[in-house]
Amino acid sequence: MCGIYGMVGFDAALHRPDRLTDMGAQLRHRGPDDSGRRVEARAAFGVERLRITDLRAEAAQPFSDPSGRVWLSGNGAIYNAAALRQRYAAYPYRSRSDIEPLVPLYLDRGIAAFAEIDGMFAVAIWDGRTGSLLLARDRAGEKPLFWRRVDTEIWFASEIQAVLREDDRPPLDRSALADYVRLGYPREPRTMLEGVTKVPAGTAVVFAGPQPSSHRYWRPEAIETADMGAAPAASELERVLIAAVERQIVADVPVGVFTSGGVDSALLAALARRRLARLRTFTVGFRDRSYDERGDASQLAGALGCEHIEIGLGDDELREAFDVVSSGIAEPIADPAILPTYLLARVARAHVGVVLSGEGADELFGGYPTYLGHQVVRPYRMIPAPVRRLVRAGVGRLPASHAKITLEFLLRRFVTHADEDLLERHVSWFGTGLPGGVLAAPHGAPQPLDRAGSADPLRQVMLFDFRTYLPDNLLAKIDRATMLVGLESRAPFLDRDVVSFALGLPTHFRVRGLRTKWLLKRVADRYLPAGTVGRRKRGLSVPIASWLNGGLRGETDRLLDRGRLQAGGVFDAEQVARLLDEHRAGRANHARGLWPLVVFERWRERWMGA
Repeated sequence: MCGIYGMVGFDAALHRPDRLTDMGAQLRHRGPDDSGRRVEARAAFGVERLRITDLRAEAAQPFSDPSGRVWLSGNGAIYNAAALRQRYAAYPYRSRSDIEPLVPLYLDRGIAAFAEIDGMFAVAIWDGRTGSLLLARDRAGEKPLFWRRVDTEIWFASEIQAVLREDDRPPLDRSALADYVRLGYPREPRTMLEGVTKVPAGTAVVFAGPQPSSHRYWRPEAIETADMGAAPAASELERVLIAAVERQIVADVPVGVFTSGGVDSALLAALARRRLARLRTFTVGFRDRSYDERGDASQLAGALGCEHIEIGLGDDELREAFDVVSSGIAEPIADPAILPTYLLARVARAHVGVVLSGEGADELFGGYPTYLGHQVVRPYRMIPAPVRRLVRAGVGRLPASHAKITLEFLLRRFVTHADEDLLERHVSWFGTGLPGGVLAAPHGAPQPLDRAGSADPLRQVMLFDFRTYLPDNLLAKIDRATMLVGLESRAPFLDRDVVSFALGLPTHFRVRGLRTKWLLKRVADRYLPAGTVGRRKRGLSVPIASWLNGGLRGETDRLLDRGRLQAGGVFDAEQVARLLDEHRAGRANHARGLWPLVVFERWRERWMGA
């Protein structure tokens, strides 16, 4: 695991190769163990290294081929490295690193190499034989990679701040901003800064000059559905999950698991514990019982024989995390779970070098309440319109709650948007809930909603979440939070074989009636203590609704001050004031919409000098 960065010139020698040192300093948190650089006239590569596999100096990056004309820097973990090493046994390796076998693979297969990699990765390759730069990311988008054109050069890095020069700040990308306001995150390849581009998941971008060409080497929507009996499906899922966990617990440092007591992380812990004599689990909790997962997680850890470590959080800890995250990450990541994730990672880093987490399970196996909403929307829409109006009116009179995800919240979202088109409805249920008028003119239009082309509506929305919400929000959150403290996170549910199997499942194996994760829970029942699988779905969430009115009230008022917003010209100050007033008075819970505005304004202040 590393922070990678560099620059390539296409018309002459690099203008500022000394800038490489500054780029590395911006990414030191991702790789605090070592720094490696390689500089020539037209190309400069750097790596900040976190030692996970092969801790020796011989595994330092960048790697190069024997001729010295091909360089490779990689961030991530390659789970089929042993097979690749055996396949290219004659290659003169200098390390046991899992990244180095990618060099002979690329020499043999060229751009086709990326489709043969099993792992999470962001890779940069300078091919001096052709004068080209290749940037590629893994299938799901676990590891980040950004690029920017600077004059006639291409700069790239694992995080945005490393490609920003000290003497300039790009303007806002208004289309990305529109997505952020609606969804809570900008969608790849856009970022919030115009001209700073994210390499899309499952894609290799090639620069033979300043203009890129993009190659999608993997498409989740291309995986065909293959029906089978329930028993064979459960057995195959069990097999690929066990294999995935066993691949991902391989490391030269201790491995732990982030747990919530829910089925996803519990199953990972149970499968890891079968192979590890010592396993540490980590959980966070809050004073608000609807957000506190510590009891379930502790009970699970005891049943599995794990060493359990938990932390309790209050306003002071959350405020500290907000300050660290907003000052250290040049993206407005509006998922509030990044705050406890960072604090949990900081504690875990004192005990382990790698943690397993459950990202991907909900998108692949049907875990979100919105999927149940799509199941019942058709019969609901068959109810006569006057009756539906009465239902909406009744739901509208329910008292607002600041607890986690309440029935009142779900019902409000459901009845308000039930009559919309499939993806519009899905985005309305899942998004921020902010009105379109909250953006001050002029502003851009959000990117069109990308339909998966499936006749199955449930499959369409699951693919949409897999291609957007997962890489652009969840994986960004877990990567930035853990790498702020130099901790590697791995997601076994995003293993290549698990993903291929899950995407090929019919949706009735994922959501059956009103039961989510139907097949996954069948497998989990074989490994988890009685009662674990039937627990209410939990996630690593934050009591933002009450925090905005309590411990963060002063900062919220400062950032969303009418005069400040009017001067900034991004948000409609009167609309924001109305939302905040309703939230403060308890007439509505607007936390899901207000929090992205607070995060954005703090980001704009720190990174755009506003």
